[in-house]
Amino acid sequence: MKNLLSILAVLLFVLGGAITLAEANTENKDEAQVRILHASPDAPAVDVYVDGKAAVEGAKFKDATDYLFLAAGPHNIEIYPAGKKDKAVIAQQLEVEGGKSYTVAAVNNLEKLEMIAVADERKAPKGKAYTRVGHLSPDAPTVDVGVIKGDTVFSDLSFKDISVYQELEPGTYNLEIRTPDGKQVLDLSGTKLEADTVYSVFAVNTADKLEVLVLVDNKK
Repeated sequence: MKNLLSILAVLLFVLGGAITLAEANTENKDEAQVRILHASPDAPAVDVYVDGKAAVEGAKFKDATDYLFLAAGPHNIEIYPAGKKDKAVIAQQLEVEGGKSYTVAAVNNLEKLEMIAVADERKAPKGKAYTRVGHLSPDAPTVDVGVIKGDTVFSDLSFKDISVYQELEPGTYNLEIRTPDGKQVLDLSGTKLEADTVYSVFAVNTADKLEVLVLVDNKK
């Protein structure tokens, strides 16, 4: 396999200030598209409010919304326990650019809950599968993703890291998540990647229950 070595991890923006995003592609230049992912393993179901209005209700761990349309510019994002709009567990400003797409995820354990955001690619190179991997397991070690007993595809991913998108040939891959010393953490045999499709693969849950969520960013 070619071009499968040493993909640099891109650190996501984390809680502590406004999140500004600027890389991705959509059709409408006046609006952005944003999807929300609940990736906190011990957090309850949540409601998400955008500019004071309910955008998502009752999202449980591992739930991901479809893309929501937002006007370009700044927006106030608040996350509450489902059905309890008294005190937000997270409140942060998100700035989006028209014509772009983003994933916003609630991550970490409940007592350290954070909001992170990353730009999404919505178009795959013709005839290829476009894939990235994100590490969203709060207590899992640094990991690589690679072919079982073979090449590394995505390397040195720590918690809250997400790789750049990697162009891969469509097909079925026997992949594994492993520590840099080669110890297997999770068997992903039979992973199927289709042509002209963009994937985000997120490792979630705690280290002893590690699993993956495969989200399709776009399919031609």
